[in-house]
Amino acid sequence: MSDKKRLAAEKAVELVQDGMKVGLGTGSTAYFAIEAIGRLVKNGYKIVAVPTSVASEKQARELGIPLATLEEVGTLDITIDGADEVDANLDLIKGMGGALLREKIVAHSTRMEVIVVDDSKIVPKLGTKFPLPVEVVPFSYGRTRSYMEELGCRAELRGGDTPFVTDNGNYIYHLHFERGIKDPYDLQRRLKEIPGVVETGLFLNMAKKVIVASTSGIRVMERV
Repeated sequence: MSDKKRLAAEKAVELVQDGMKVGLGTGSTAYFAIEAIGRLVKNGYKIVAVPTSVASEKQARELGIPLATLEEVGTLDITIDGADEVDANLDLIKGMGGALLREKIVAHSTRMEVIVVDDSKIVPKLGTKFPLPVEVVPFSYGRTRSYMEELGCRAELRGGDTPFVTDNGNYIYHLHFERGIKDPYDLQRRLKEIPGVVETGLFLNMAKKVIVASTSGIRVMERV
């Protein structure tokens, strides 16, 4: 599986050009992309990067990749990130790596959002293989859970009795839908209307390219 992730990540990094402003994703596949970007920098590429998590920032610093904030660089040329699920419309579920809020902020500020996955992440309907991560503020998080479950899901707090805390100091619920997510766009709207919900792991109409690695090779899905 890691070989597929590496192949997809390295294919995506071929899109990175000298002088670009690059978003660095978070997770096991993005890790390989950051490694490849580090090699570009070592070979003389002038790149400035914005990380989406403390973990990605640490890896980038160790590789000597120059870092900046979105306030400093403005719009990014490209962001390379992973995903937990990808449907035929190139809509995504992300966030199992715990960095969905920063990932979405960076994606929103990117001209070309490139997603790298292995073929196990391609699904006919979002929410069928993975739950939907939703980041919530800790204050009254149990009440927030009740409101989310009114939308037809089972909400499980990540970490249970010892809640996982995001880089932003928030908690994450995993929303389980028995038959997948019927209408991701409607669900996104309804979740964001709940006080206490900070952001969801639905990345809708954001990915421009999805690079998929399988045993038969690499294929590129593009938004038309």
